[in-house]
Formats: sequence, structure tokens, C-alpha cells
Amino acid sequence: MGTTSSEHSFFSRERITAKPGFNRWLVPPAALAVHLCIGEAYAFSVFNGPLTKVIGITHSATDDWRLTTLGWIFSIAITVLGCSAAIAGKWLEEVGPRKAMFVAACCFGGGFLVSAVGVWIHQIWLLYLGYGVLGGVGLGIGYVSPVSTLIKWFPDKRGMATGLAIMGFGGGAFIASPLSVGLMSHFESSTSMGVAQTFIVMGVLYFISMNIGALAVRIPAPGWKPEGWTAPEVKGGMISRHHVHLDTALKTPQFWLVWAALTLNVTAGIGVIEQASVMIQESFKGAVTIAAAAGFVGLLSLGNMMGRFLWSYASDFVGRKNTYFIFLALGTVLYLLVPSMGASGNVTLFVLFYVIIISMYGGSFSTLPAYLADLFGTRYVGGIHGRALTAWAAGGLLGPTLVNYIRQYQVAHGVPPSQAYTDTMYIMAGLLVVGFICNYFVRPVSPEHHMTKEQLGDYGTATLAAEQH
Repeated sequence: MGTTSSEHSFFSRERITAKPGFNRWLVPPAALAVHLCIGEAYAFSVFNGPLTKVIGITHSATDDWRLTTLGWIFSIAITVLGCSAAIAGKWLEEVGPRKAMFVAACCFGGGFLVSAVGVWIHQIWLLYLGYGVLGGVGLGIGYVSPVSTLIKWFPDKRGMATGLAIMGFGGGAFIASPLSVGLMSHFESSTSMGVAQTFIVMGVLYFISMNIGALAVRIPAPGWKPEGWTAPEVKGGMISRHHVHLDTALKTPQFWLVWAALTLNVTAGIGVIEQASVMIQESFKGAVTIAAAAGFVGLLSLGNMMGRFLWSYASDFVGRKNTYFIFLALGTVLYLLVPSMGASGNVTLFVLFYVIIISMYGGSFSTLPAYLADLFGTRYVGGIHGRALTAWAAGGLLGPTLVNYIRQYQVAHGVPPSQAYTDTMYIMAGLLVVGFICNYFVRPVSPEHHMTKEQLGDYGTATLAAEQH
């Protein structure tokens, strides 16, 4: 019987199914190629200052954009990220990671180009549409593309595998921050801040890099398992060997409890990331230069990147639920301590505390896919993970809004900029306490939600058999 043309298409699942003997360690670099690019989102704060001077150049002119106006670019991008990941998760399971990565590259790279036009003609809605909407779609699809693939390649090391890929998203800013500053400096002139030109260069570079990952990615054949692998040790009954359908997962309390814990942790961390450069300069007025602030953004990115791998890897040993307990409890303590570091002028501890906070923020994302696979199985983990990332959308909207508008309100009422973030940090600590409580109530999924072998079909006779071997 002949095969259809779709089976031979460049993007088909059949085309990227690995042959026997394929080295699974070639897949994480393909995932990193995408995540290192889209991780640029965490360095977007380095554009905030220059974008407030597009007209005035040396100072903010009357018609220049305000920080609160620019803050919506990042918020829209993260909100669209969560929504597009939720929608694309099920589609990804059908078409495979190569097509998804290619679409992500087109959207993310194209978003920069549209934004460049917006800067040139000074239309903020084009930045909202370009980087916010189009770029956000690229972020969401690019983020979920390799995750379910890696979990299926590494059933024996779920936390480590997802950490390897997702750490790239955290580390993207470590590359993008100095790259953005360097490019803007190169293109800067008496009539331009160099932002538009920088957007064009970065858009093209990211499009090429992400497609390299799309070319290299492969998926395992049905029923494949690592040689000599046996199912991982069950920790406290939290690792299920059963599978839950994508739509059924949303009807369980476990999904929404994990969703709430992630939302609150994201809200607390993402507001800091979005205003990191401006925040440290205002907290230590005159003591921290623009270049040093860019270095702070880079350090946060490094913490984000390393945290995504180290915390996720650690979760393979201590369990996913316990790892989330650490994020939420230690994060609460550090948020309560940060204001006193700013007030005392202790830059070192201020930076250290935030690096740890952001490492746990990143760790919550890299641990999430393995947490969901533990609870709901691997069959629909890509789709479930995508829908869980709506928590990112919610946190991405709430976090920067809290930081930006509370700061603006306090400054408007006479609070010195160096003290304008204190109340916000206490609010963030309170949110983490609520997240801790949500995580506490997570329990194994009830058997009534498990899929039967008949419902699983080929997956039940191949992959399920391999997992329970």
C-alpha cells in the first residue's frame, strides 16, 4: 500500500522519527537552539530605557513613551505565550516538533521586524502587535515544541531532560542582554537610539538559529525505551504509571492546584525580571550604572538558566512536589529580606537574593513538565503542559502590572524611587504563601480519570508497555 505525500513531507512526523540506534543526546541541543533564542524575552528590559528616548534621544521628550506604556509589550508577549502554548499543545502532538519549531521561528523573528517598523514610525501599537502578539505566539509554540519530545526520549531522567532544554529559555537573556546593548551602541547616532536596527538584526539571527533546531530535532519511534531502563522509583505515590486525557486533566483539582502555585510564583518573579534594569538603578541611585544594570540582568539570566537545570535535576531525587515547596517557602523569605538590602545599600546581597529568587522562578518552569508527567502520564503531557502555561499568561499580566503601577503610585505620592519597590516585595511574599498552600493540597490523580488501554490505542500497546516493562 502506498504512502501519502504528507508522510514524505519535510515536516511530517514520519520524516523526523528516529531510526534504530539514534543517539537521544542529540535532541537536547536541538531544543536549546530554540530556547536560547526565545529566552531573549527576559532581556527585554534593556530596551525600556532607550525606548523612552526614541524622540528626545538624550532625554525623554513629551511625546516619548512612558515606562508604564512600554511595560505592556512584555506583558502582552507573556500573556500570548501562555495562550498560544495552551492552543498549540494539542496541535503539536499531531504535527510533531519540527513544524512547530518552524512556525515559532517565523513568528518570533517576524515579531522583531514588525516592532522595528513600529519604532521607526513611533507607533506603540505595532510593538504590541509585533513583539507582543506575533512574538508571543512564537514564544509559546517555541517553548512547548521540544518538551514532550524530551520527556519521551528521557523517561528515566524527566527532570534533567526538561531542565536541559528549558534552561535555554532562562539563559537566552544572558546572551541577548549584552548583544542588545552592543548592537544599540553600534547603531546609535545623534538622531537614533539604534533600537529599530537592533530589532532587525536580532529578528534575522533568531529566525536562522531556531530553524537549525527544527532541522536537527527527532522523535522516538512508538514503544521505544532506553536500553535496560526500568520504571523510576515511586516517591510518595506521586509518580503515576497511568495516563490522563488532555481534556480530562482540566477537570481534576491537581491541574488547577499546580496551575495556581505556578501562577503565583510567576507573578512574583516576572515583575522583577521585566523591570530588573530600571529597578536596581533606582534602588541604588547613582551607585549602579546602565552597564552595571545590564550586568545585573545578565546575572539574573544566568541564575534563571542554571536554576532551570539544577532545580529540575534535583527534583528527580527529592520529588517534584517537594521541589515546589522549596521554591515557595524560600522565595517568601527572600522577598521579605530584599527591601532591607536595598535600604542598607548592600548591593551584593541584593543581587544574590534576586539571583536565587530567579533561579527558583526558572526552576518552577523546568520542573513543571515532569510534575505534570508524574501526575497525568506522558501520553498528552505536551498538551497538558501547554494549557498549564496559561499560568504564565496570568502571571505575566499580573506581575509587571503590580510592579509598574504600584511604583508609579508611590513615586507620585512622594515616595523616593529607591523605596518604591518595598511594598511590592511584601505583596509578592504573600502571594508565595498562598502558592505554598496550593502545592500542599496536590495529591495523586484519582483512578477514575485514568485512560483505559483501549482508549490509549497504539500508545497503550507500545509506549505503555515499554514504560511498565
